[in-house]
Amino acid sequence: MQDALFPDLPPSGSKASLTKPQATTNARARIKGDLKHVQAAQIQAEHVALAAGLPPLARLGTSSWSYPGWTGLVWAHDVGESLLSRHGLPAYSQHPLMRTVSVDRTFYRALSVSQYAAYAEQVPDDFRFIVKAPSSVCDALVRDDKGRGLQHNPVFLDAALAEQEFIRPALHGLRYKVGALVFQVSPLPPEWLRQRDKLLKHLQALLCLLPALRPTAPDGVIAVEFRDAAMVAPDIIPDLVAMLREVGATYCLGLHARMPPIEAQLPILRGLWPGPLVCRWNLHRRHGTYGYEDARAIYAPFDHIQDADEETRQALARVVLGTAGAGLPAYVSISNKAEGCAPLSVVALAQAIKDGRHPDSARPDGQP
Repeated sequence: MQDALFPDLPPSGSKASLTKPQATTNARARIKGDLKHVQAAQIQAEHVALAAGLPPLARLGTSSWSYPGWTGLVWAHDVGESLLSRHGLPAYSQHPLMRTVSVDRTFYRALSVSQYAAYAEQVPDDFRFIVKAPSSVCDALVRDDKGRGLQHNPVFLDAALAEQEFIRPALHGLRYKVGALVFQVSPLPPEWLRQRDKLLKHLQALLCLLPALRPTAPDGVIAVEFRDAAMVAPDIIPDLVAMLREVGATYCLGLHARMPPIEAQLPILRGLWPGPLVCRWNLHRRHGTYGYEDARAIYAPFDHIQDADEETRQALARVVLGTAGAGLPAYVSISNKAEGCAPLSVVALAQAIKDGRHPDSARPDGQP
């Protein structure tokens, strides 16, 4: 069963477009003034067909949505980042392939129930959110505005704070539209990396005390993501899997330059099988240990794929197929810093998933 989770993909058929529709690019219209609504880009027939060919429980999307460079791909016209941040979500959710989004702003500042509820009201019933826990809970260090550690965080992995500032507001605001609530543990100082077993015990104590999601959010899962390769090294995987099983949580595949490639993280998912998939494809693996600023400078304005990572995409497609094909939820968010343009990465991943799906596998219950 576990080995069958990641079958080989057959050769791809048609290739997904990796550039912006030229006609739309040439016909951009500048919108002036503060609009109340952001218009969605014209829906492409090929995207509708791709969406129809995906397993029903496979939800793909991007990391946030406020990027002006997505004009012609997600937005109909040029609008500013501030306007997109406030009013772009309804247009984003009209794209046939965007059935989830990672709300990353919560890492920097906790949101209220009413703010989460406002998000939920802007998207269709079948849309699900991926939400990051605040850094106040997930970072062992208190950092300055440039990310430098200033001192130890006294409320690192504090269960009461996590429930008060993250789980309950998200659950009460998003309700059944909760997809994955992710505890992304920031890069750890050396003293924590020398005590990985102690860190797992602290995580277990935190996760054990959180309220259950299922009564309110039947599709909701709690996931743990790391930014230190040592936390997913082969010697600690059995303990990590045992801890996550004990608390009923899952592992978030963190596709990031600080982390091992996807193939090296898959033993964790096999150890948790059968279980849901949560994946955040954050950064192209060639960008080194700290590469967000480099990637931003290279890829902006994020309007076309510049650095295609076919190997990661094909491997991820197999994981999505194995998970959603077994009737389990699969949530995947992709950042602009993964390949240069998140919406086009979503299109390309959807094409890889569809190409890998056996024609006889499409049953109403999503089972292969």
